[in-house]
Amino acid sequence: MTKNEPIVLYTDGAASGNPGPGGWGAVLLCKGLRKELSGGFALTTNNRMELLAVINGLEAIRWDRATVHIYSDSTYVVKSVEEGWLDGWLARGWKKTKNVDLWQRFLPLRERHELHFHWVKGHAENPENECCDRLAVAARSLPGLPPDPGYDKNF
Repeated sequence: MTKNEPIVLYTDGAASGNPGPGGWGAVLLCKGLRKELSGGFALTTNNRMELLAVINGLEAIRWDRATVHIYSDSTYVVKSVEEGWLDGWLARGWKKTKNVDLWQRFLPLRERHELHFHWVKGHAENPENECCDRLAVAARSLPGLPPDPGYDKNF
């Protein structure tokens, strides 16, 4: 794999109960190679899992300055980045912002890579999005899931 080759990252998150058991799934595609990732937590939210899928997918990239096309069915994630919500939250010192721990984890990844976000309709027969959904649902169903260390049910 060359460092110039663009990477495609599909992501999805799922929570049963929202909050409830949650999972995330990600598929990385580059030059004919494929990597599937997933994980879950005992108590979390759908938005946290959507964002965590993006973060974990980006963290799996082994070089800097990759061009990454991210496909997500989460308007929360896509609009937060593409419409400047994230920059506004940061400028206001994170006041009244949810999932600050994850957004702070995302920020260095945004600086590390050239990111292009694309919204895709969920459950619309997009094979990679459907794969991510299956990964997320399977991950949230695993026994003995750990607690989500950043989830605050009192927020």
